[in-house]
Amino acid sequence: MTMKTPLTLQPGKMSLAEIRRIWAEAVPLALPPAAYDAINASAATVARIVERGDAAYGINTGFGKLAKTRIPDEQLELLQRNLILSHSVGTGDLIDDAAVRLILAMKIGSLARGYSGIRAQVIDTLLAIYNAGIMPCIPVKGSVGASGDLAPLSHMTLAILGEGQVRVDGKLVEAKEALARAGIAPIVLAAKEGLALINGTQVSTALTLNGLFLAERVLEAATVTGALAVDAARGSDAPFDPRVHEVRGQPGQIATAKIYRQLLNGSAIRQSHLVNDERVQDPYSLRCQPQVMGACVDLIGNAARTLLIEANAVTDNPLIYAEHDEVISGGNFHAEPVAFAADTLALAIAEIGALSERRIALLIDSSLSGLPPFLVQSSGLNSGFMIAHVTAAALASENKSLAHPASVDSLPTSANQEDHVSMATFAGRRLHEMAHNTATIVAIELLAAAQGVDCHLPLTTSPLLDEVQQRLRQQVAFYDKDRFFAPDIEAAKQLVLQGAVSGSCHALFAGLYGQ
Repeated sequence: MTMKTPLTLQPGKMSLAEIRRIWAEAVPLALPPAAYDAINASAATVARIVERGDAAYGINTGFGKLAKTRIPDEQLELLQRNLILSHSVGTGDLIDDAAVRLILAMKIGSLARGYSGIRAQVIDTLLAIYNAGIMPCIPVKGSVGASGDLAPLSHMTLAILGEGQVRVDGKLVEAKEALARAGIAPIVLAAKEGLALINGTQVSTALTLNGLFLAERVLEAATVTGALAVDAARGSDAPFDPRVHEVRGQPGQIATAKIYRQLLNGSAIRQSHLVNDERVQDPYSLRCQPQVMGACVDLIGNAARTLLIEANAVTDNPLIYAEHDEVISGGNFHAEPVAFAADTLALAIAEIGALSERRIALLIDSSLSGLPPFLVQSSGLNSGFMIAHVTAAALASENKSLAHPASVDSLPTSANQEDHVSMATFAGRRLHEMAHNTATIVAIELLAAAQGVDCHLPLTTSPLLDEVQQRLRQQVAFYDKDRFFAPDIEAAKQLVLQGAVSGSCHALFAGLYGQ
């Protein structure tokens, strides 16, 4: 990790490209020297409050419903330690390293803005464990997305205390041992610092950003496979005419239609049925792709804008305003914007998969596609893509349930002090499963559409789509007879998840989400 040039985090000014890079690879991080003036001023303000003896929430009081309980100065360090230990109550699978990197990076960036009253030493220790590849073990369940992601961020904080377990190179290690190996001293938290570390929406936001980046990949892959399916079914490119989309005016639709035109440009298959084709209109799953996928593009773009703001935000409580020597209690920890972004991403991911499943159904139906039944010769003896489509249908249906908005749910906590919550952490968490479901559906469509295109040989698809076809065929052979099919689907799914399906035509998607 230290072999690479560090990415300097500008507090409050991280770009989506930088965030995506942190998600994709273990790039080392640094803070600019100028950030430390605000950090130090904020920490000094907390020290003055403690010295004066002024009552301030979370600095020298209890938490939540216990905010009226005053804590003696000599117990303030113990108060912060107890906060972390008592709040480390997460459960479920551990968050993977890519999302943990995002959590750490966003927490560092937020704290470094100088509104959290935390010492530079603590922030530098977070940076040190990140750069040493020490990933805190953070269970994925246990937050309702309000008052901050308290439980998961407490598990994150355990690592710098030398408590609990961490992951190093994918292996579980005791945190105390990992810190010692890396030459990092455990932190003793001062007043306000524990609360600053565990208040905030960084876990909800990281999980939702993970969903956003996967959504981008499945959308691009589904656009490519959808164009390939048009050729496989000998469909028309007339519905992608720019004049059709300009009169409606939806920006995602206009942009997406252009991509379909570019993908299909130069197809010999299309040229072969420009005249004397008795069909008047294609089914919606072919014809209405710009309308559906364009709407998904707009949702993804809107979610990206919200999440970029949140990734740079200060979301703990209370906030320190050093210039006025003032502490203000607010509610920036409430993750409603993240929950809404996650819910709209869920809709987009589900619809991408739903439309792809319909195209698979079309391709295997010889009465609609004109291709061999179930895309295989000697059907009857061979079942071909029959049950692969069943898998796609099962996953598309599962996504319908998962797409139910999480943000409409709320269950009060903390003896009704926290009486409305966002459920943003679950809203973001379920996107990973949904994206993998849709990636599998799109993978099956890729196999089916490629199979259909091969059935038209010696006629070929467009140059861009032929590159996609050839990339697939390097890993998965033409389906000439029944064989163990699951490995083929998995290979195609990995192409989708890695962004390789749209790799040869990735430039077509540049700027698609308004970034």
